[in-house]
Amino acid sequence: MTDEPFPHLFRSWQSGALSLPNRLVMGAMHTGIEHLDRPEDRIRAFYRERAEGGIGLIITSGISPNPEGRMDLADPYLAPGQDEAWHRASVEAVRGTNTKICLQLLHAGRYAKHTDCVGASAQPARINRFAPTRLSTERVWQTVEDFAQAARLARELGYHGIEIMGSEGYLINQFTAEATNDRSDEFGGSSDKRGRFSREIVAAVRRHVPDDFLVIYRISAVDLVPRGATLEETRDLAIEVVRAGANMLNTGIGWHESAIPTIAAMVPRAAWSYAIRQVKEAVNVPVIASNRINDPHVAERLLSDGIADFVSLARPLLADPGFAAKAKANQAERIATCIACNQACLDRVLRGKRVSCMINPRAGHELDLVLTPAREPKRIAVVGGGAAGMNFAFNAASRGHAVTLFEAGSRLGGQLLMAREVPEKFEFNEALRYFENRLDVDNVTVRLNHTVSADELAAGGYDEIVIATGVRPRLLDIPGIDDPRVLSYAEVLRDHKPVGAHVAIIGAGGIGFDVAEYLLGEPGDVPLIDAFAEEYGLDRTLRSPGGLTRAEVSTPRRRITLMQRKPSRPSGIAQAVSTSWIHRTKLQNAQVEMLGGVEYRRIEPAGLVIAIEGVERTVAADTIIVCAGQESQRSLYDTLIGHPAVPSVHIIGGADVAGELDAVRAIDQATRLALAI
Repeated sequence: MTDEPFPHLFRSWQSGALSLPNRLVMGAMHTGIEHLDRPEDRIRAFYRERAEGGIGLIITSGISPNPEGRMDLADPYLAPGQDEAWHRASVEAVRGTNTKICLQLLHAGRYAKHTDCVGASAQPARINRFAPTRLSTERVWQTVEDFAQAARLARELGYHGIEIMGSEGYLINQFTAEATNDRSDEFGGSSDKRGRFSREIVAAVRRHVPDDFLVIYRISAVDLVPRGATLEETRDLAIEVVRAGANMLNTGIGWHESAIPTIAAMVPRAAWSYAIRQVKEAVNVPVIASNRINDPHVAERLLSDGIADFVSLARPLLADPGFAAKAKANQAERIATCIACNQACLDRVLRGKRVSCMINPRAGHELDLVLTPAREPKRIAVVGGGAAGMNFAFNAASRGHAVTLFEAGSRLGGQLLMAREVPEKFEFNEALRYFENRLDVDNVTVRLNHTVSADELAAGGYDEIVIATGVRPRLLDIPGIDDPRVLSYAEVLRDHKPVGAHVAIIGAGGIGFDVAEYLLGEPGDVPLIDAFAEEYGLDRTLRSPGGLTRAEVSTPRRRITLMQRKPSRPSGIAQAVSTSWIHRTKLQNAQVEMLGGVEYRRIEPAGLVIAIEGVERTVAADTIIVCAGQESQRSLYDTLIGHPAVPSVHIIGGADVAGELDAVRAIDQATRLALAI
């Protein structure tokens, strides 16, 4: 027996002169840091914090081995004299720690966002407006050489290895799949020829680097696109790239253009184990598991069950750079768990912004948001125990301030208590668990069921008062709004009031979509792998090309009509680039009627009367749910701001700006204020 809580995770690994202290890998991710001021200092601080947090191996964000493989023409590529300071800063980040660092070599192929993009064929990607030029046979061989020279240069720059990106639909994956490879030369036609590009790259790389230089090949464990690879093709490719010289395989899941979510919150934890296991069983080198692994218990199980040898964490190390150290110290309850919301990480990167994290706003801002002891410890009162109030409280307390948090209700959480009711947002329970744990660890005094008055605050002798009283649902002023069938979103999600079989939802922003998904699910739903596979048509035998089969569409529990005033089709949160399509598809499959350009006229016994382009119709409804936004609750702040006995008062979160409920903004604002006082 071992006293270690996670014995498989913290087993070291040795390959020649290269050793790794544990089985935890920081997976590659786009950061956007390279386009900021002081990029070298920022990337050094970014990776350094993760290395000091105990991660065994870092794989950097992808960089192309040649100009046409860049995602954007403004991106760097790996060549002598190109951005060497950036790479040396990345390598310096792990110096003096036990962490090793590998550079990911990524050729975007037809995903590149510029006119010079190339591909295995001239077939464009449906997610890219730029059409690729088919690589000539000569250029394919040159690209093989480019990868080899890039690997050689990576070693000279001090990296401990490289990862060859062969998954997610990028160039190498475009060669391996029949869907995107219609070539008739030595790199197309049969499955063996489609895999040749991969084999030649690995072999060329291995010829240019020594045996103790880590060569990881990231293989697509399942493509999740029509005419993608079969199980046999994937296993054969895995065997061949290992034979060519790869001494470790990482696993990628799905293509970026796949119609299957792969990392969003509705994907069950470790959902892709069935595909990763098949890769592991095919080869005799270590295999890394990836995608929707955010908990050390899940990670440990993947290793103890023999599904993989290492576990890749990308977004979880944005949420908590100290994930590894906390797990090793048997403090898993103190880990800030990634909730897979994508809102501050992937969604921001897709909009050309720097990566960060809802749960940890310091991610990507390590030089700007520095946690230092307070120069002058103060007594601070915080009113409101939602996300903003809690985050301000524990961040301020961790700096040495004496913080008292007042909450009028019997539970902390605010809007998080409602968000977690939505099946696809079950991970918000983890956010609430972490925030409450931090309040305890950082010795915040919490007073529940306490509606604090302005006079009590003024008499309390506080140096600073922070108002985080949140929002209330906005009311709608139309005839019949007092009908007992009319409920606010809070009455549905928080109070669990009964809802009928025919539902009209007024408002199709993020809250409207959440309410619709809540009503379509079962109470207490947590995503299960069997149900997920049926809903999205996953062939878990992997015999079918791309690992796809017919989706099982179940009869919806309710008939729902979702409406908005804007003339466009309802789409949820516009900023949710990476997930809005998933929610729209889910509601469409559940036969939710989605209407735009709606005028709400009145409520009658038959239902909600609306008009579209002046034409009236009645939406039959047993229940009408108002999701028409929210209003800030700031009356306490307005009273305090002019109070003679109050030296300093601040307002944060929804109490400051209601708008579309935005936990990212609220938590970021709270954190920045806590670090400034």
